[in-house]
Amino acid sequence: MSEAKHTEQPDRPIPYGRQHITEADIAAVVETLQSDFLTQGPKVAEFEQAFARYVGARYAVACANGTAALHLCSLALGVSHESRVITTPITFVASANGVRYCGGQVEFCDIDPGTALLDINKVRELIETKPKGYYAGIIPVDFAGNPVNLEAFRKLANEHGLWLVEDAAHSPGGYFIDSQGEKQLCGNGNYADLAIFSFHPVKHIATGEGGMVTTNSEELYQKLLLYRTHGITRDPALMEENHGGWYMEMQELGYNYRIPDMLCALGLSQLSRADEGLERRRAIAKTYDEAFAGVEGIGTLKTTMEALQGEETGHAYHLYVIRVPDRKGLYDYLREHNIFAQVHYIPAHTMPYYRNLGYSKGDFPAAEHYYQECLSLPMYPTLSEAEQAFVIEKVKEFVQQ
Repeated sequence: MSEAKHTEQPDRPIPYGRQHITEADIAAVVETLQSDFLTQGPKVAEFEQAFARYVGARYAVACANGTAALHLCSLALGVSHESRVITTPITFVASANGVRYCGGQVEFCDIDPGTALLDINKVRELIETKPKGYYAGIIPVDFAGNPVNLEAFRKLANEHGLWLVEDAAHSPGGYFIDSQGEKQLCGNGNYADLAIFSFHPVKHIATGEGGMVTTNSEELYQKLLLYRTHGITRDPALMEENHGGWYMEMQELGYNYRIPDMLCALGLSQLSRADEGLERRRAIAKTYDEAFAGVEGIGTLKTTMEALQGEETGHAYHLYVIRVPDRKGLYDYLREHNIFAQVHYIPAHTMPYYRNLGYSKGDFPAAEHYYQECLSLPMYPTLSEAEQAFVIEKVKEFVQQ
């Protein structure tokens, strides 16, 4: 009997995500550093306009990070102590925290076990147990880059007079197919009132820190601009008074959520090759899919349309998540071989802060069962074929031992 073929271990650690900075990126930042503006300059608007075109939205507002983007959404939508907002427990806590910053009440709802996305049927049940007006809005999350069916959520929101914010931090370039057969890009504003994106280093577009809000509403756009910069306007058309060219008015209690020009220059450079990175992510996912198909002990997540009707969607693959019975064992085994997989996410409702607000372990069984099994494997455009082959080998090696 011939010996099994083994893949040679790569020289460097393999993280779950990694930024890709090119010479063009560096040149773009240096050019801006040598310009007249480091912040509040032309690169901000240039990045906003380019990003709005990329996702097909009318407006885009760049800000300090994805969490700031979520907070700005809550501010623009008038979230207050009386507001109750529904979101998923399987997300980074910022999805819920933006509501809490405004004093709003977060109501988690369980996930669909197949996709790990917010379960619209459970959301409907939750809403229908309360009188109309009890809830203010819904924040579905395109978890792992898998686009939520926003058309269905929009219909539900309209039935009950709710606003809709799409947390698209994982899904720039992603899309779903609506009931008319039309491609709906994540963040295009056709169904959600607002959408947010993140430019953290492991995301599709990396600026170090940074975020974006997109919308098709001019009214919300103007509010976002105001809240991003201390609630201050310099637009004479919006002022109550005007004392001269120096004059500005603070009209709301806003925040300093600006993003500097050099980060926007980096964002523009990264955006120019975003489709290339997305194509590579999908190719990596396909290789994982094929490698794990039919392997006992390894489960994968369904895409939105697969869960609905067996069709493919425009998954953006920020993450590639598998489910295994011994997640801790596999996590440790991979680390022993220099593979740094990660867990996304610890259910938000089990965090001490949210437990202190009345949540308990056991509240959302599907989310908690998912958490016990989930592991995010390396997924980034510069992951080499040899590195991915090594990851696949070690995952199979563990589950089949």
